[in-house]
Amino acid sequence: MPRKLSHIAPDWWDYTTLENDLINDAARLTERDLAQLSRPGFTVKFYDTLEDFYLAEALEYIAAWRQATADNPVGICGPIGPTEQLPLVARLVNELGLNLGAAHFWGMDEWLGDDGREVSQSHPLSFEKADRQLCFDRIDPRLAIPEAHLHFPKADVSEYVKSWDGVRCAVMQGGQGDIKHWAFNDPLKREGAYADAPPSPEEYRRLGTRIVELHPVTLAQNARTSGGGNITLVPAKAITVGPVETWKAEKVSIWQAGTHDNPLGQRLTALMISKGLADSAVPMSLLADHPNVQFNYFRGGLGSCEVEMH
Repeated sequence: MPRKLSHIAPDWWDYTTLENDLINDAARLTERDLAQLSRPGFTVKFYDTLEDFYLAEALEYIAAWRQATADNPVGICGPIGPTEQLPLVARLVNELGLNLGAAHFWGMDEWLGDDGREVSQSHPLSFEKADRQLCFDRIDPRLAIPEAHLHFPKADVSEYVKSWDGVRCAVMQGGQGDIKHWAFNDPLKREGAYADAPPSPEEYRRLGTRIVELHPVTLAQNARTSGGGNITLVPAKAITVGPVETWKAEKVSIWQAGTHDNPLGQRLTALMISKGLADSAVPMSLLADHPNVQFNYFRGGLGSCEVEMH
């Protein structure tokens, strides 16, 4: 029997096609319940202040890059959402005098323009521009990562994919979007072979860096968080790092400050990962099969799933 239609976008798969019992179970989770979801391979951490939260996120960059040597290059794959850690990374590098000559960085994703190419840094929502302006342009040139070690996704993904060979990715950071993605690994459309069921977890995990069409919720979210609500600014397609590259990362670290996903979403994916409930309609849940995943929560952003009218 086909699964129920999405409550948001009937032509797509997403978390609203799950059974209501699972969604309701997630909504009932307290902060204490979330902490108890930790298991081998999946860790849940809480931070009391945003200062501590973003500092801890920035320190993951430093811990990764400190491991890098000429014969053992090490990198980190980092998100745009959140971005508050990026200036802290630059400041820490400068204050510590950390030479990044053997370090690498992968951007997670980038928008695709109407011309079929990645958007340029002149685009107001350019992720590469944000990474450079908020972090890399602020690092002392004497300490900076070599330009050849900065890897940003392009429409022709071949060079980006090749850059993952021979360089150890110590950690892939990410946020979690309203549609329960990391990077732009959105659910797929409900069509063709996936008209009645979404791809199996095994099928979805075989996806590498690629051009993707974005779920309508993702477009709305990016307009809300980055474009002042102007959804006409937001391209409908993007280039995203895939599960193939994600599974090359030794650790996947997800940072939830309460800005990018709502109280239900922050609970649902943790529950599914903890219980091994991988479902590609909820892409983040596929991390249930990654050997080292950490969810980081700002306590003040966890919120409540209680009904409250405004």
